[in-house]
Amino acid sequence: MILAAALAIALSDTFVVEGGRGPGKGKHVVLLAGDEEYRSEEMLPQLAKILAKHHGFKCTVVFSLNEKGEIDPNARGRQPGIEALDSADVCVMMLRFRRWDDAQMKHFVEYQRSGKPLIALRTSTHAFDYPPESQSPYKVYSWRAPEWKQVVGETWVSHWGRHGSQATRGKIVASHPVLRGVEDVFGTTDVYEAAPTGVQVLMRGEVVDGMSPGDSPATDKKKTAAGVEQAVNDPMMPIVWVREQVLTCTMGAATDFVNPGFRRLLVNSVYWGAGLPVPAAASVELVGSYVPSRFGFDGFLKDRKPGGSR
Repeated sequence: MILAAALAIALSDTFVVEGGRGPGKGKHVVLLAGDEEYRSEEMLPQLAKILAKHHGFKCTVVFSLNEKGEIDPNARGRQPGIEALDSADVCVMMLRFRRWDDAQMKHFVEYQRSGKPLIALRTSTHAFDYPPESQSPYKVYSWRAPEWKQVVGETWVSHWGRHGSQATRGKIVASHPVLRGVEDVFGTTDVYEAAPTGVQVLMRGEVVDGMSPGDSPATDKKKTAAGVEQAVNDPMMPIVWVREQVLTCTMGAATDFVNPGFRRLLVNSVYWGAGLPVPAAASVELVGSYVPSRFGFDGFLKDRKPGGSR
């Protein structure tokens, strides 16, 4: 009875979509939602539905929750249900400055060190934040630590495009299975400054002088973190790259997910991570209603709980 009650509580902390028929049947995808700005708590459940309903993957979304069990991106230290990673085949993460205790962090670290695939979106370049005086054995995963940059290829540097007024147009620069059928990628979030090393860059981000797909490329000049002045689009910053079993993408707001090209990139990435052939034209049709909130701090929908299984 005690075990059954504990299991029920654990299930209520997460959003689970059981996979149906499809190439992903038998594979478990765990999606970690925990950022205060870009509404990962809205985007990742929709991605989970697409992966489960159209492709057969079992998906578990794990959220930052407050003490009342409500989805609360500001609850940086609580990610109940993180033990779902113990049975994951693929992890999709969109985290920002989380500071989990060692018991929670252990599940993530063991997953990452196992060499299993990791798909790191947007603010995952700065997923964890531990102060220098921290005694945690996992503080090497903090965004300031060189070890974390080795995991995802880059840390937080700066907004390269003007935040909230200059969007991103994706430009494919390589051949790779995750790009199969991907075209017309556009997102309302701005390009991040990034200079990853030891990676294969798949896509660069054209800074757009506006927030609509038809807007012209920006012509601004800026100085990089290294102090070198350049045009913002010459060269364009990397926005998607791979290193071993890790794919990093600096796009990722819930509003970006309206774009079919971006959705296909993420679905393809899960296939690639799971070791499955990437479809020529993966279905990325939205499942049910999807009306994402605009990005911004404290803009998350209040008084909502994960919703258990579907």
